[in-house]
This record gives sequence, structure tokens and C-alpha cells, in this order.
Amino acid sequence: MIIEVLAVLAVSAAAGMRIALPLLMIGFIESREFWSNVPLLDRIHPQVVLAILISWSLFELLGSKQLLGQRVLQLIQLALSPLAGLLLAVTVGRFADYSTAQLWLIGISGGLFAFVLQLVQVGWFFRLRGIPPWVAVGEDILSVLLVIYAFNAPEQGGLIAMMLLWLAIRSSSAWKKWHHSSKTVTKN
Repeated sequence: MIIEVLAVLAVSAAAGMRIALPLLMIGFIESREFWSNVPLLDRIHPQVVLAILISWSLFELLGSKQLLGQRVLQLIQLALSPLAGLLLAVTVGRFADYSTAQLWLIGISGGLFAFVLQLVQVGWFFRLRGIPPWVAVGEDILSVLLVIYAFNAPEQGGLIAMMLLWLAIRSSSAWKKWHHSSKTVTKN
């Protein structure tokens, strides 16, 4: 049970960084039954899903390296990361044969985890006035690795996801200090 939860954390963290790329990876991992375990996507023809996810993944990969692309991606990913986290968490839960109530719980927690990580990204985007390209490349690589780890090494993937959550918590405290220091500078 713990291993499945760690796998859910790993794919939810991947959805918190990118949306289409982890969903595309799930399709390649389930090579015989493309997206048959992913809710909502199992109702769409696999070729249509493949075309949409490939084009969106390319936009994520290329657009995340430029400021305008980052702004567009931030808005869309902030809105859709909870849904992607939910879909990926439920998919891993289906592989683990969870009951319907457990799938709902896993799905909601996965969606919230992805949303929290996306909020942290938005915060860093506004604080730094753009994400450096090398960070965006790191997010792309980490997103793919987390999906692979969720199925092949869930302990390591879950550990990475928990470290990302720890970084998100540390970031929020750093933002609080930064915000308070900028208020005192403005008043003086």
C-alpha cells in the first residue's frame, strides 16, 4: 500500500511540473492499451489523444524556454494541473486495484499535490520575472523521470516527490520573508 502511495506522489509531482508530457509517458508505458486506464482519455480515440498530447508536449518543451511561452503555460497549467494530477493518480490507483472510494481519495490528493507544485512554480515565475531555461529543461527531465520512477522504482519517485514538497514548503517561507522585507523597504 505504501509503495502505491509513493507511486501516486511521483506521478502527481510530474503533473505539477508538466501536463501533457506525463500523460504522454503513461500512454507509452501502457503500450498495448494506450490510455485505457486513464479516465476521460479512455473515451477518446487513441490517435486523437496521441496527436493532442504530442502537440501540447512540444509546446510545453519549446514554450517553457521563452518568457511569453512561460506566461501562457503558467496560466494553462495552473488551471489544468489539478485535473492532470487527478487523472494520473487515478491511473496509478487503477494499476494498484484500489476500490472506488480509495481512487477518489487518491485522485483528489494527487490533484491537490500537483496544484501545490504548480502554485510554487507560478510564485517563482513572478518572483524571478521568468524561469531560467536551464530550470525549465530540468523540469522537463524530472517530469519524465518521475513517471518512469512511479512504475519502475516507486520508492525513489516518491522520495523525489516528497523532496519537491519540502522545497515547496521552504519556498513559501522564503517568499514570506522576502515579502515582509520588501514591505519594510517600501515604507522607508
